Formats: sequence, C-alpha cells, structure tokens
Amino acid sequence: MSSLPTPARIVAIVQENARTKTFVFDARWQAEPGQFLMAWLPRFDEKPFSLVNDDPVTIMVANVGPFTAMLHGLRAGDRVWLRGPFGRGFKIEGERLLLVGGGYGVAPLSFLLARALAQGCSAVAAIGARTASDLLYVDRLRSQGIDVIVTTEDGSAGQPGLVTGPLAPLLQQKRTDCLYACGPHGMLAALERFAQSHDLPAQLSWEAYMRCGIGVCGSCEHKGRVLCLDGPVLRSGALPR
Repeated sequence: MSSLPTPARIVAIVQENARTKTFVFDARWQAEPGQFLMAWLPRFDEKPFSLVNDDPVTIMVANVGPFTAMLHGLRAGDRVWLRGPFGRGFKIEGERLLLVGGGYGVAPLSFLLARALAQGCSAVAAIGARTASDLLYVDRLRSQGIDVIVTTEDGSAGQPGLVTGPLAPLLQQKRTDCLYACGPHGMLAALERFAQSHDLPAQLSWEAYMRCGIGVCGSCEHKGRVLCLDGPVLRSGALPR
C-alpha cells in the first residue's frame, strides 16, 4: 500500500462514451476488487476512484466536475499522483456469481469478474443505465465469455426499465451463490431488500465521496460506518452458503 501520493504515468486512455474514459497507469499493485485509490493533481485536488484493475493500475473517470475535467485533459505520458489501495473489497464466495452494475458502478465489477473467472467461478452480469449512450463496459464483460443482461430506463438498449427488473426471473433460471453490486445508493438499497427477500448472500459496494481515504474526516459515513475503512463493500442478505 502507498499511503503517500506516488507519481504514476498514464500509458493508455480509452474513450468509453461521451463523458467517460478509462485510464491505465504504469503502476502495479496488489489489491482486491472493490478497493479504491485516491488520485491527486498537485495544487488542485484529490478524488477517489474504484479500481478497474490492479496490474496495471486502471481506473474509470467520468467527466462530472473540475477535477475530472482536468484528468480528461491529460494525455498518455502525463503523470498523476496515486495512493492506495484503500477500503474493504469484494470477497469471492461460492462458484456462481451474479454481478449487478448501475452506471459507473460497473467499474469494480469488471475487476471482480476477471478475478472470479481466474479462480474457476462462473458469472452472469446485469448492467443498467439511463440510456444506451450511458452504458459502460458491456463489451468488456462480454469479451470475458459471460452472459450480460442490459437494461436502460428509456428502453433505448436491452430490456426497458431498471436493472433490478430481470433479477428475480434470472434467479429462477440460474443457481446463484452470491450477489455482487455497485451503483447508485437507491439501486443498492433495492438490491439489499431483494437479497434479504430471496435469502441470498450479497456484497454491495456503497461508493461515496471520500476526502481522506483513511477514516479521519468522516465524510463517507453511511449508517454509522465509515465507508473508506469499513467499506465500501458491505455484506447484506443471507449468510454465505
């Protein structure tokens, strides 16, 4: 772990959609899927990002504010200062995984999928977004040989509606050992209720704005827990089978 910002050079940038890019760095860490890093631009600001990969270190960045706009302005060869990995990540339990991602929440699930497949697990994923143009990493997940169910709220791609819609029928078709999810808090709250009602173990990544990453400032408090230390991945639903 690097507790102090360490410079890393950008080696590749992939444009994922109109406002989202994937950044690959010349750094190699040992991390768990679901952990995050803090990226710092000197004399400007520092922000948290979920890890898409740890070897090489990879993050997804959506252009949603001044800091991310500055990141989007960088090119291969430029440097960003990184520290981490931080937090508690996903733990692979069982052999049949159900991954559910909403919006940018698909980023850590890509990392989890790669790790799970390397351990001989099978998986199916449900990915949701507002519109077709907002979908992320669908091809990346499919390229790893798994079934990916797509939903959009406006019906412009895949099944119309919320990503939680296809899950009950899916459980009837496929045995599932554990549900893993990351996305908006409203989606996670619905999945928490879903897992409890179906007696299904679940690990939910409650991402939040983290100012320090080490449990000092308390800005990421969630139901009495500090997500940068106790999470962002929290267990829910039934006990692991």
